[in-house]
Amino acid sequence: MSVLVEFAIFPTDKTESKSKYVAKALDIIDKSGLDYQLTPMGTIIEANTLQEIFKVIDDAYMVLKQDSSRVYSVIKIDYRDGELGRLHKKKHSVEQKLGRKLNG
Repeated sequence: MSVLVEFAIFPTDKTESKSKYVAKALDIIDKSGLDYQLTPMGTIIEANTLQEIFKVIDDAYMVLKQDSSRVYSVIKIDYRDGELGRLHKKKHSVEQKLGRKLNG
């Protein structure tokens, strides 16, 4: 089983810039040992189980709620039978079909 989760998490009661808080969440994600990709609109994490990813998300909530009374999150989940590695294979598959490298 392979699970991809894209999520964004940030406090709603703080400044316009959220990078300080995103950095705190990314520190937790990075230290989790799970494969991930940061994007301008969120972070994608890959794991064998949803529970592994939800633990990381919960840990991020716990850190952000220390500084905030309200934390917002958006979560998208993609389950699929098969091995890990889809985080990077998806882009390569599309590039093969196009016959060229993509910029992003």
